[in-house]
Amino acid sequence: MAESHELGRRAEAAAAAHLERAGWTVLAMNWRFRHKEIDLIARRGGLIAFIEVKCRSASRYGVPAEAVTLSKRRDLAAAAHAWISRSRPACTAFRFDLCSVTLTPAGQLHVEHVEDAWRL
Repeated sequence: MAESHELGRRAEAAAAAHLERAGWTVLAMNWRFRHKEIDLIARRGGLIAFIEVKCRSASRYGVPAEAVTLSKRRDLAAAAHAWISRSRPACTAFRFDLCSVTLTPAGQLHVEHVEDAWRL
């Protein structure tokens, strides 16, 4: 379990770095609201993205996006509403993105940013 937790943290850091290279400003990592968590909150221009980071080390466990269930999306939406209420950002455009991270056989992390990954 500790290894998967560490891989998750590495994946989140890799996703944040990937987003920053693409011109995003990371506003928060692992933002919590009650028992819910948003992995990354990032802004680019007038848009704020609430980003779920999913990582897989082997394809036999499925692709990372398959792990974002309807229940998880609802939890993310609730946390996003709480963040917006508390932060009162000047931005008015919001969306849910996914950073799909895969561990290559060489041990490298490959990040794919899926914009506007789902809507509720």
